[in-house]
Amino acid sequence: MAEGTQQPRKATGQRGPGGRMAAGEKAKDFKGTTLKLLRYMGPYRVGLVAAVVLAMASVVFSVVGPKVLGNATTEVIRGAQEAAAGTGGIDFALIWRILATLLVIYLASAAATGIQSWIMTGVTQKVVYRMRGQIADKISKVPLSYFDGKAISKGDVLSRMTNDVDTLSQTLNQGLIQLVTSITQVVGVAVMMLSISVPLAGVTFVTLPVSALILGVLIRRSQRYFRLQQKQLGAVNGRVEEDFSGQVVIQAFNRGERAVERFERENDDLYESAWKSQFLSGLMQPLMNLVGNMGYVGVVVVGAGLAVTGAIQPGDIQAFIQYVKNFTQPITQLATVSNVLQQMAACAERVFEFLDAPEEQETAALDPATGEPAERIGHAAGTVDFDHVSFGYLPGQMIIHDFSAEAEPGRTVAIVGPTGAGKTTLMKLLLRFYDVDEGSLAIDGHDVRDVARADLRQNFAMVLQDAWLFKGSIRENIRFGRLDATDEEVEAAARYAHCEHFIKTLPGGYGFELDEGATNISQGQRQLLTIARAVLADRPILILDEATSNVDTRTEWRIQRAMDKLMAGRTSFVIAHRLSTIKNADEILVLRDGDIVEQGTHEELLARRGFYAQLYESQFE
Repeated sequence: MAEGTQQPRKATGQRGPGGRMAAGEKAKDFKGTTLKLLRYMGPYRVGLVAAVVLAMASVVFSVVGPKVLGNATTEVIRGAQEAAAGTGGIDFALIWRILATLLVIYLASAAATGIQSWIMTGVTQKVVYRMRGQIADKISKVPLSYFDGKAISKGDVLSRMTNDVDTLSQTLNQGLIQLVTSITQVVGVAVMMLSISVPLAGVTFVTLPVSALILGVLIRRSQRYFRLQQKQLGAVNGRVEEDFSGQVVIQAFNRGERAVERFERENDDLYESAWKSQFLSGLMQPLMNLVGNMGYVGVVVVGAGLAVTGAIQPGDIQAFIQYVKNFTQPITQLATVSNVLQQMAACAERVFEFLDAPEEQETAALDPATGEPAERIGHAAGTVDFDHVSFGYLPGQMIIHDFSAEAEPGRTVAIVGPTGAGKTTLMKLLLRFYDVDEGSLAIDGHDVRDVARADLRQNFAMVLQDAWLFKGSIRENIRFGRLDATDEEVEAAARYAHCEHFIKTLPGGYGFELDEGATNISQGQRQLLTIARAVLADRPILILDEATSNVDTRTEWRIQRAMDKLMAGRTSFVIAHRLSTIKNADEILVLRDGDIVEQGTHEELLARRGFYAQLYESQFE
């Protein structure tokens, strides 16, 4: 955390396996988010409409099938009866035509389903592809204050980009089509049942309230346990991760049994909630089957009576029994899909919340003729002027108070002080991660608020306390400082930063692949590579923020030599806690509670016997 910053954040809830959205989690504004998602899918409306139409057509074909099959059964029974009476026989030609028609209907249904699935998968993947791209683009535009002052962390943004978008992809593809097909099937089957027999349809419709009651009770009770299961699963995962990363300390203090006991308590709670949630959700299908079987019995009893009186054909009874099954199944699916749609809306809401976050606003005046910023720094000489700067991360809570200082080109300015004095905050202001509240900050006489951020930042190179390297080769990590650099320039920068001696000892040399976090090289080697990157960038202003605080004395000496060469001829700002590393600075600014309390050279400040002298001597007591 930057010195002097205050970052109140709410803890984000655990989200189950891999951080996925918990079952039953709901959006704050389901209707609004759903409409927004549909508008977002506007560019793909043709494919979406086609998929919906094909899904409905597939259901219609499948719904008509049992009626056609019933006609074939009726013809067989009628022909058998006529053959027994000696008045005719079975019309096999007609039956074959009916069966051929039935085959075409089912083939058409399967084809519609296949094409719909292909189209909908394409639409869904295009939507989430666009979302991921927009989130990645948004990350580079959101100001740091969004993360510092909001109840959102970088890890939460990562979760939205991966888990929420992935869950949205699955629920959008399944939920939307399942909703359409279930509604179409319920309506279609109801119409077909009414067309066959109103009394039999009435018997079936009686099961609807029973089904609704069972589903309502089970869903309401099981969702509570599903949410509890996800919460406790997150606690178990957190406990495992915590104990795994802390095994050295746990074993050193002989706390292995205590760690197991804590895990078993968490695991017992998870078992209890998981058992109840799975049991209740597992009851849904057998209970719905029971209701469906009751419908079957009612249909058979009433249908038999109607068949005796000649009010209905035997084939119609057969078709009707099939329709009873096809009627209860989509009702169960509708209950399930409502939860899926809630899940989809909750994921979409979180994604849209980030996409709607405020972006860094350019304050530079634009040239009416070109539309570009009218004022440009270009390649700066390196003069930096803080003029009565005041700043606070939160309104009314100032961290920097009336700060004034000037750095001339090519000079090294060291900034020292206790933790929380505002040292790193000054560098954030210099790079315009934040804007000053009062006063001004200028580069070569240009107020930083009057130029574009990209124009400003092209003049800075940074070497930070936590060396950031990405997964890739050493050559690629150094070239990150200047992407158009040749291999010879990359290697020259490495030699300049005293990196070449250890690079040549690695398998593959400059082609050696760093793993995630660059953990396969030492901390000092990581730091030297970031210095090589800054050398290659060749920017006029350099920021060194605690660049040697995490290394041993010998490595510190080697890094210091590399930094001394890097700072030559550049305006350099050095933030350091080890005061022995800034003895040669042209000027030292001593900060305390956001104010400069002393300034001068190392010798001058020691001679004054003031706050700097106290800090320096405290490191050697």
